[in-house]
Amino acid sequence: MTDLTALTLAKALDGLKSKQFSSVELTQAFVSAIEGARVLNAFIVETPEKALDMARASDARRAKGKAGKLDGAPLGIKDLYCTKGVRTTACSGILGEFTPTYESTVTQNLWDEGAVMLGKLNMDEFAMGSSNETSRFGNVINPWRRKGDNQGLTPGGSSGGSAASVAANLCLAATASDTGGSIRQPAAFTGTVGIKPTYGRASRYGMVAFASSLDQAGPIAKTVEDSAILLEVMCSHDPKDSTSLDIKTPDWRKDVRKGVKGMKIGIPKEYRIEGLSEEIDALWQQGIKWLKEAGAEIVDISLPHTKYALPAYYIVAPAEASSNLARYDGMRYGARVEGNNLTGTYEGTRASGFGKEVQRRLMIGTYVLSSGYYDAYYLRAQKVRTKIFQDFVEAFEKCDAILTPACPSPAFAFGEKSGDPVEMYLNDVFTVTANLAGLPGIAVPAGLSANGLPLGLQVIGKALGEAACFRVGGALEDAAGFVAKPERWW
Repeated sequence: MTDLTALTLAKALDGLKSKQFSSVELTQAFVSAIEGARVLNAFIVETPEKALDMARASDARRAKGKAGKLDGAPLGIKDLYCTKGVRTTACSGILGEFTPTYESTVTQNLWDEGAVMLGKLNMDEFAMGSSNETSRFGNVINPWRRKGDNQGLTPGGSSGGSAASVAANLCLAATASDTGGSIRQPAAFTGTVGIKPTYGRASRYGMVAFASSLDQAGPIAKTVEDSAILLEVMCSHDPKDSTSLDIKTPDWRKDVRKGVKGMKIGIPKEYRIEGLSEEIDALWQQGIKWLKEAGAEIVDISLPHTKYALPAYYIVAPAEASSNLARYDGMRYGARVEGNNLTGTYEGTRASGFGKEVQRRLMIGTYVLSSGYYDAYYLRAQKVRTKIFQDFVEAFEKCDAILTPACPSPAFAFGEKSGDPVEMYLNDVFTVTANLAGLPGIAVPAGLSANGLPLGLQVIGKALGEAACFRVGGALEDAAGFVAKPERWW
């Protein structure tokens, strides 16, 4: 039998349906793979017994002809999603050993369709980071290595555990979340596919909050088709989330192979930024050529407020984080450091529970919301955000989707950028605009750098325009023929 862990989600579901193997066999293969890859530090909670119980239940359902859309498929779950009876900490010390008594809506949707949970995946603390270096549980190691170099590389962040586990075949696919690029950047760094849907497509109920107007759930998977299969199940209307859109979720899988003939693809001139590596620029030009050859029309567009996106994001996101994370006070749940009085307990708990990057962002957020600075920073950032959204509205009058690089560089080594927060923040330069405007964006692997690392392209669609993202993503995937995998060293 072929290596079951190397299968795509679509192929695995086909194999389960045709009874080539059982969910128990498939799940056991992944359980063994996870045990053999602990050096990657992708999983922070392994749930083999639970996974095999779920697999047995799936095989029983399939035998009765009652299989769901994902029945028997083993998945990894980012530690941002509350999972009933399984520790959920957002990889922060301040949540201690918090074990939820309820399930997030997104994960409940997966279990309702028969998916199997392999465990919880490592991430940047509270999803704040672009390199998975801020986790309480240590760094996730990218399974990819530079040619002739054994130095450990970051898998990107904050969904580093999700991306690394999919790239290393430790799960068929994984849930992730995206506040400023935390699905698309790790996907680009690991040769996987990641999509952030339109804001409101997926429920945020049961997701540990970072910045509520920016956070959105999405998958990281091996192919564009796999990401469509998973996203369709993850998205749903949810009365428990006031920002959840009451609309039907389309069948996106059928869009993946529709092609781009007749589509207009926008190329924003403002994304040709200073410092963009020649490799990334060459890949972008190659992507444009592929889409033209596939029958798409290429149009030049302008997104004039792009240069303000990063500063606006790093005002809005920390401000919302400052408000959201005020609930972690050591009183009701999570870690607690006793002080001499109430204020001492608050201060001790938060000082020891939050990591340095989270503290940095909370301080920024508290500052921009403080009286005297609110108008100068937060209010102005919200106005800039509106301008960015209007730029996209005008651009989409001329095109159906926008093609950009996913990241300004390939994966970098640990410590290369963590000493300079501003340089680290620049990793989100191509991705934050979609979050600020609430638009869908997909990252697709399209080539390798000179030193053998994956490089990705990004497709941004109009609001509720995931179908266009999948069409263009599918065309890029076909043209690129990206099949490279990391050489196994772990």
